[in-house]
Amino acid sequence: MNSPSFDPNRRKLSILASLGGLLAWTRVGAQTPAWPSKPVRLVVALAPGGLADVLSRTIESPLSKALGQQVLIDNRGGAGGSVGGVEVARNGGDGHTFLIAPSTLESVNPLIFARMPFDPQKDLVPVALLANSHLFLLVRPTLPVNTLKEFLAYAKAHPGTLSYGSAGNGTTPHLAGELLKQGAGITATHVAYRGAAPAIQDVLSDQIDFAFGPATVLSHVKAGKLKLLAVASRQRSPSAPDAPTFVEAGVNGVFADSLFGIYAPTQTPVEVINRMNREVNKVLAQPDIKARFLELGAEAAPRQPAEYKAMVQAETSLFTEIVKSRGITVD
Repeated sequence: MNSPSFDPNRRKLSILASLGGLLAWTRVGAQTPAWPSKPVRLVVALAPGGLADVLSRTIESPLSKALGQQVLIDNRGGAGGSVGGVEVARNGGDGHTFLIAPSTLESVNPLIFARMPFDPQKDLVPVALLANSHLFLLVRPTLPVNTLKEFLAYAKAHPGTLSYGSAGNGTTPHLAGELLKQGAGITATHVAYRGAAPAIQDVLSDQIDFAFGPATVLSHVKAGKLKLLAVASRQRSPSAPDAPTFVEAGVNGVFADSLFGIYAPTQTPVEVINRMNREVNKVLAQPDIKARFLELGAEAAPRQPAEYKAMVQAETSLFTEIVKSRGITVD
């Protein structure tokens, strides 16, 4: 039997076909796996039942639907957000773990804690801004003032007699009080509580004179149990549009918005961060979500990661000066 004749053209076609198949397989194999490929964990760095927790659970269902995977809330409160932060920084490298924390985790904690178990500015990257919550100056009902100007005049006429409460040393309500004292040139004794609720309760019961609190306590104002004098923000709040800013009363620098951000470990792929940002922002833009946030005294605030980072940097500059000048530390 004669051997088949050698056809160089057929051999070239066979080699090209084999190479083409290999290249096609390589392209498929090199593709990034679909994300998310499993449930997404949101570590909330504050206690259950608080504002950050409720906001997180408000977006839990619509975000699950948008991502096509279940979103799981995991509360890890403590140390001003550092407990949750270190959990994500150390154990969140699977691309499916994110942190929800107050911006003070990044802007204030490194200033007030002598030692931190991680570096939030190096170990975490911003993903999105979840919400902005305004703080309001609230005074006891028996204090003989009804406006911010009357309050400032009273404080100057009675130096060293006023006291104010906060959720603890280095918390945003504490810093707001120190910014007020510095900006207005008044004195007041700080009383640190283990949480915002007991501080507000002691204002209600005339144990202390004032505190900075979120919009969730405005029901006490409507009931006549607290007096609302101002909002510690750059603009008036939709939750209490009649409350003036401190700038309107001639007091500068009292800006203490509570920002809640979403973070990811630094090793998270950028395409995952961008996808998460898009989906979160779409959820925050939904009318029912915006309305629910306002009910909770917060504003849904869609932002790009770089925009949120710039807001935190501005906050860091503001709080660094007051923390250092007042010697605020946490043991």
